[in-house]
Amino acid sequence: MTGSSAVQAGAANAANAVSLGWFCPTLGDTSAFGDPAMTIPQSLEHFERVTIAAEDAGFDYILVPVTPFCWDAWMVASFLLARTKRIKTLVAIKPGYIHPVAQAKMVAALDQLSNGRVLLNLIAGISEKDARAEGQFESKEERYAQLEEEVVLMKRLWTEESVAFDGRFHRVAGPRITPGPAQQPHPPFFLGGGSEQAAEISARHSSEHLFWGDFPERIGEEIMQMRARAARYGREDEIRFSMRLQIICRETEKDAWAAADNLIAGVGEEGKALVKALEGSSGSVANQRQRELSKTVGRKMTPHLWTGITEVRPGAGVAVVGDPSQVARQLQDFIDVGCSGFCLSGYPHHEEAERFGRLVMPLLTARG
Repeated sequence: MTGSSAVQAGAANAANAVSLGWFCPTLGDTSAFGDPAMTIPQSLEHFERVTIAAEDAGFDYILVPVTPFCWDAWMVASFLLARTKRIKTLVAIKPGYIHPVAQAKMVAALDQLSNGRVLLNLIAGISEKDARAEGQFESKEERYAQLEEEVVLMKRLWTEESVAFDGRFHRVAGPRITPGPAQQPHPPFFLGGGSEQAAEISARHSSEHLFWGDFPERIGEEIMQMRARAARYGREDEIRFSMRLQIICRETEKDAWAAADNLIAGVGEEGKALVKALEGSSGSVANQRQRELSKTVGRKMTPHLWTGITEVRPGAGVAVVGDPSQVARQLQDFIDVGCSGFCLSGYPHHEEAERFGRLVMPLLTARG
């Protein structure tokens, strides 16, 4: 059996089960971090171009990020949903940022207006500095506690009448949520995080738990641990698992590695120091693991898993690099250990989305 045939045969077992998300770069885009001339500035035109490219490629959803450098995720998501027909938006909920009654109304209304195309990304593990800048002076542990309370309250608001709630952070006395969400019982929750609190909230509430790039064997172990955790709440068969990865795919392996090298070439020590400072200020366990991988294994984790992007940007920086069959096989390794989805990105985002849809997606899974 040839390499690509093996990938297709393995993927047949998961036909229509693999969910695929793409990333909307509302913090800006580029094809070379070390060359300012290659920067693509933030604009609605580019956000729309990326999202339509992802929709045309066959992706199921687009992740709209939240960092201090991003445009507001809810406003951008509303615009993108109005400009597309099928693709869903994965939008963040942060504790204390919007009151849960107002948040529940926003989510339900947008879900109705988009015909059920809203997914919810639970986030609490931002840096202390960013949290304080936005008025959150509580510890990370307190923010996770508030996040869970808000999730519990919103789930009740979407599924019950005349909710009376008296919690640590919020009290309500029978608010009305009109309309209710289009998706029943409510839009799905996603959560990506490596801390104990993140894992516990995900086990209780997530439809999809997101892992950042790591060795497939380690991800397989973490999936078994998460399933056991979810089993305590009777959810071991409900929760799914996805990988947050970068993609650098070209028609030949040589061209893919050339694109990878070009992406980070020319970034000076000042730029790399800034990335380290930004990551160092974050309390994110997932961020810490990305730095650990870069330090301990170097740039090549496997023949096709590469940590180079972690040197020039914070966050999820592990990339899959190779020709279409190599990229598909590396992704298949994660499917084989229990992953049923991928949330992907690549530079520049509209071009990489098109390439992935054309070259890799047919090898990875039968899409319907």
